[in-house]
Amino acid sequence: MGKPKRKLSARERAAKKKRNREFMTIFINGKQKRVRREPTIDGISVGEFIMQNADPIWLHQNEMWEYMQEQPNESQETFLRGSRDAENDIPF
Repeated sequence: MGKPKRKLSARERAAKKKRNREFMTIFINGKQKRVRREPTIDGISVGEFIMQNADPIWLHQNEMWEYMQEQPNESQETFLRGSRDAENDIPF
């Protein structure tokens, strides 16, 4: 008979809980390895959170131009509609 299992102390339980939040266990070549988890915000990855919630000004300030989507402005729409519709619009 082996030694009976003992209960973990409060400090050991807190350390285990922190370790489980920070790392995840994966299998590589049949062996278990601990790797750091990707950081998440509200359960989704950071990149996905930024894409959902960032405005174009913030993206530009942080040099994340690849996430910016083109938004046509009124002058481009007027140009694309043609000159006959532009004649009827009031310029001021």
